[in-house]
Amino acid sequence: MSTFAEKRAARKAEKRLEIEEAEAGFKLNKIKPVTNACFNVLFAILSFICIFPFFFVLIISVSSEESIRMNGYSLLPSEFSLAAYQFLWNERDMIFQSLLVSIGVTVLGTVIGVLLTTMMGYVLSRPQFKLRGFLQWVVFIPMIFTGGMVANYVVIANMLHLSDTIWCLTLPLAVSSWNVTISKTFFRQTIPDSIIESAKIDGASQLTIFSRIVVPISKPVFATVALFLTFGYWNDWLQASLYITKDSLRALQPLLNTMMGQLTYLANNPTAGLSLQQYRASMPSESVRMAIAAVIVIPIACAYPFFQKYFISGLTVGAVKG
Repeated sequence: MSTFAEKRAARKAEKRLEIEEAEAGFKLNKIKPVTNACFNVLFAILSFICIFPFFFVLIISVSSEESIRMNGYSLLPSEFSLAAYQFLWNERDMIFQSLLVSIGVTVLGTVIGVLLTTMMGYVLSRPQFKLRGFLQWVVFIPMIFTGGMVANYVVIANMLHLSDTIWCLTLPLAVSSWNVTISKTFFRQTIPDSIIESAKIDGASQLTIFSRIVVPISKPVFATVALFLTFGYWNDWLQASLYITKDSLRALQPLLNTMMGQLTYLANNPTAGLSLQQYRASMPSESVRMAIAAVIVIPIACAYPFFQKYFISGLTVGAVKG
């Protein structure tokens, strides 16, 4: 009986010790109210710094040309006007066609890029892969050295003959060394080798392991890579300016960039011709520039909430749970 009582007392002592350690750890990690308030103020300031430029651009886009001419850029214009958006609405056929091209390129490029990037990252994360060391250098070197714009143009336009096709807008941006490195690190730290070995023993192929085991538990890295690619494709205008001459394949960003360039040309050349100056006098040039920026930003800003929950879940990936 004494032995049983001693064991019971020892177990109680161990539980009490565990509770005390947990409470001590909780107190150690607990944020004080003053510190918490400071963090809230800091994050509020950072959020304001991020949001204010877009808000300022939006205010200028609805300001009248007379107000901008008299008072400059101001948060409180003397007169509001929707003339800039009316001007863009009058060009809606051309803008809508370019918008569809941008959406198609962004969706197609993101899907291709996510598949290629995550597959490469998964392969490089497996220590049993024989060419792992060599391919790591192949992925790492482009992060430091690049062939340059001329080499890219020669390969895409002259060797692959992808000019004036949708592939010249999607393939050059599909894979980046940075995204591959992120995927490789995630798979290496998150996917245990024991799961892969168990699936191999059951006769699963590498493609089956990747699609049925790795993909379902790797949504955070898929969302991260997809978000980076979405931003990259949506904001890209260089590829279209280099390889696209057809108006039917001109995306939204190159189109609006061209429009902004034309507005700047008209504003800086008062002797450009009577017809051009009459056209300039009938359009709100300054507010149109800001309206163009708003049109570009709003669609991509609406895409972020779809990825947000995966970023939040990714914060606890690999954490030790009691």
